[in-house]
Amino acid sequence: MKNSFSDLTYDELLLKREELKSKLREHRFNKVLGHVENPVEKRNLRRSVARLNTIIHEYALGMRVPEEGRK
Repeated sequence: MKNSFSDLTYDELLLKREELKSKLREHRFNKVLGHVENPVEKRNLRRSVARLNTIIHEYALGMRVPEEGRK
């Protein structure tokens, strides 16, 4: 199931990306130690970070414009 990141503001996107990157880093460490319960989670985290990077890059290119009415 895809996460809906399109309704987040630019600052929230940056925070979410950092949060997911830290989860991915923690998952990698746990995999090395052999304590991973769900190995598919790594793939899902990588894809979520890629989706966030795409949306953030679209803001940088001007393809997306921050709306003033959002939270």
